[in-house]
Amino acid sequence: MSEDVRGDLRWGSVAELVRDAAERYAEREAVVDGRVRIDYAQLGERVERAAAACIAAGVEAGDRVAVWAPNTLEWIVCALGAVSAGAVLVPLNTRFKGAEAAYVLRRSRARLLFVTGTFLGTSYVASLRRAAAEGPGTGPLPGLEHLEQVVVLAEDAPASFRTWKDFLAGGGRVPAEAVRARAAAIRPDAPSDIIFTSGTTGSPKGAVITHAQTLRCYDVWSELAGLREGDRYLIVNPFFHTFGYKAGIIACLTRGATMVPQPVFDVDTVLANVAAERISVLPGPPTLHQSLLDHAHRDHHDLSALRLVVTGAAVVPLRLVERLRGELRIATVLTAYGLSEASGIVTMCRRGDPAEVIAETSGRPVPGTEVRIADPEGAPLPAGRAGEVWVRGHHVMRGYFEDPAETARAITPDGWLRTGDVGVLDADGNLRITDRIKDMFIVGGFNAYPAEIEQLLGLHPDIADVAVVGVPDPRLGEVGKAYAVRRPGATVTADDLIAWSRREMANYKVPREVEFVGELPRNAGGKVLKRELRAR
Repeated sequence: MSEDVRGDLRWGSVAELVRDAAERYAEREAVVDGRVRIDYAQLGERVERAAAACIAAGVEAGDRVAVWAPNTLEWIVCALGAVSAGAVLVPLNTRFKGAEAAYVLRRSRARLLFVTGTFLGTSYVASLRRAAAEGPGTGPLPGLEHLEQVVVLAEDAPASFRTWKDFLAGGGRVPAEAVRARAAAIRPDAPSDIIFTSGTTGSPKGAVITHAQTLRCYDVWSELAGLREGDRYLIVNPFFHTFGYKAGIIACLTRGATMVPQPVFDVDTVLANVAAERISVLPGPPTLHQSLLDHAHRDHHDLSALRLVVTGAAVVPLRLVERLRGELRIATVLTAYGLSEASGIVTMCRRGDPAEVIAETSGRPVPGTEVRIADPEGAPLPAGRAGEVWVRGHHVMRGYFEDPAETARAITPDGWLRTGDVGVLDADGNLRITDRIKDMFIVGGFNAYPAEIEQLLGLHPDIADVAVVGVPDPRLGEVGKAYAVRRPGATVTADDLIAWSRREMANYKVPREVEFVGELPRNAGGKVLKRELRAR
């Protein structure tokens, strides 16, 4: 098959992508997880065994199968196994509490759940039992009546739950021909996953994405990023997030890159992994790369294999791009913008773009898609004018899972997705996200966009991280309050930062209050939890 055929036309389903990678890159290292190292042929065998076990457990095409676990080899195998059996993957946020996980399991009517044992001192099984112990169901969690089986990704499991080993053994009675027939029957337009939104604006909603969309989008992502066979990719972005699962696992499968999953972001572990595993690709939020650059013992580690960084999800300071290129000599530093409802990818910078474009914009629309800046009535605005970002193309979700009313609110009759983000297109078509519509505040009649103010405050030499929210003001209606993290050893005061701001930005943008904190609250995707800051 021609190498330049579109991803969705080339593979058709995630199951076929896995099979093709297992053949094409058979002896190349596929996953490194602690002391375990497997090649692509072995990964293909493990995924097929997991798919057989899903079939043996009664999973039918279109059933929802959830995974609630950190980045590990088992996550990769059980997720790809479920999808290869025709199931629709529902990844659960590892930061969820039991009730939050139960909500998504109930909302998606998942029939099967893979769950980690204990992670970061928390028993996920125990938290689920507390949240769903009572109800009409007859399965392991009566409060979740559709959930028939729970598989614990560990050697031990409570009564009525299954161990990973026992689950896999159950697939032994399913013939290989039946597994391959199930995979071959998957249509490109069938749902491959439901990514539940982070819930920063209310109850999570599930964005339904198809096999074709996943394959086309992340073949394009890999091409634009320059991912290639033999790359070694440290996947710190959580697998439950599109950035981790699709720009991580799926992208690596398309190119034959080695996946090195890291369960928790810890800068010492990142440095050790980059050096020991000769990591060449390190996507992640800007805070990851900032922490790497500022680490006191960075020079004790050999980071010379790093060649590709893709970032986004937050403000990207120009100085960060320049330092990654200059101090770490990383050849390719790119920024991108996406959201779950658009398969996680809308715009992306291109290799060769100047540092200013990479830092100040999220690049141009990916091939086959459109971006429009719209006024409140939906009319398109010219370059340079701020408005809501609307997107249209092959990447836009089929809709929110079983929620036609919310789907109709999000997608116009002619296919435009209203993102809820505020942005500006420049004359070259580069998109600059200025904020979420809901985060904008009005200072004496002027629209103030926190992301723009944060970008400016981030230029202060003593500020490592910053977030701005609007707070009530009796005279101006609202004013900005900054939550700032000082650089190590810095002594800048609130008065210092406010005085500096008055010199560097328009008066209505200047924060009237500054509170210094040890770190900003973030979700696992790297987004600052503004609602937590507003509640303080």
